[in-house]
Amino acid sequence: MSQKKSNSYTAEFKESAVKLAVESDQPVTQTARELGINVNTLHTWISKYRGKQTASSAGAVDDQHLYEELKQLRRENARLKEERELLKKAAGLLRQGVSLRYAFIDTNQDEFTIALMCRVFEVSRSGYYEWRSRPPSQRDQQDKALKAKIREHHEESRATYGTRRIQRKLAGDNETASRRRIARLMKDEGITCKTRRKFKATTNSKHDKPVAPNLLDRNFSAEKPNQAYAGDITYIPTREGWLYLAVFIDLCSRAVVGWSMGSRMPASLVKDALSMAIWKRRPAAGLLVHSDRGSQYASDSFQRLLSRHEYRGSMSRKGNCWDNAPAESFFHTLKTELIYHEDFKTRDEAKQAIFEYIEVFYNRMRLHSSNDYMSPMDYESELREAA
Repeated sequence: MSQKKSNSYTAEFKESAVKLAVESDQPVTQTARELGINVNTLHTWISKYRGKQTASSAGAVDDQHLYEELKQLRRENARLKEERELLKKAAGLLRQGVSLRYAFIDTNQDEFTIALMCRVFEVSRSGYYEWRSRPPSQRDQQDKALKAKIREHHEESRATYGTRRIQRKLAGDNETASRRRIARLMKDEGITCKTRRKFKATTNSKHDKPVAPNLLDRNFSAEKPNQAYAGDITYIPTREGWLYLAVFIDLCSRAVVGWSMGSRMPASLVKDALSMAIWKRRPAAGLLVHSDRGSQYASDSFQRLLSRHEYRGSMSRKGNCWDNAPAESFFHTLKTELIYHEDFKTRDEAKQAIFEYIEVFYNRMRLHSSNDYMSPMDYESELREAA
């Protein structure tokens, strides 16, 4: 598939992509691959970004030094956070049997000293070495290999996959294991999924603007991409105040095809999100665009955008969140897997985390049950190959 032109992306997307590239430890080529854009295009954006930074910071001799220091502090913070999570998981081993503690020590001796782990887990070093000298059974060997693969897939999922999705990933490795066995091995390893919370969406439907009929009528599937989109708005807490996020989701693959974020939620927020989807996907006339009855979607500017491209507007029934279930489900997933586990100091920090979650993880990596456990992008690729 040919790469899209640079002008197919909004300024918001470009800025977030540049920040992800320059603040990451990985090569720019890998970042470009994860975002599905041409590496030369990303280098061009980075050059322009740095040019603007240089122009705006003229006279500041040590700006580059401060920038590198900031990058280093962010890396340090990320490492400390990972260590804290590891220690929280490992602490549960004190309630487990001695053999499980020995197994943890054996698995993690490249990361921590044996003396330290034996002291923390309240076991003797001589006992550990004696355990290690015993020949493991065939079943133990198989379990050990399977645990390593389970942990790998769980970490790739950012601690979001349970037994069902882990089973699918193992099947892709030609490994057959029941969900009961996977659950047992995950418990042995102290591997848990991020907890879910109840999610309540809100919308302002108290306005005097015309509303569209519910053309979607809970038909949350589409044979091909770019036939029907579902949109919604949610709010993200930060120490600076609320950050509002508007998205549009393709009902064929569940890909987030357009998004926009801001400190307020005027009509332009949803208009910008749909405009991003139009620039990226070029949906033909007749596209069904579904939303709730919020004032942003009923606004004159948003309705003009639909009319200009000959798209059909559709709105949920009043007070019925189930009429827009796919968008509600995405926000639930976003908050469960990312937002509830973060304490964003600024809106910009939240924006960058959400950008990376949507464009790198959710669209291109995360297995989706409605796609037969394929990521949205992989699912669309398979549809194109089958056509």
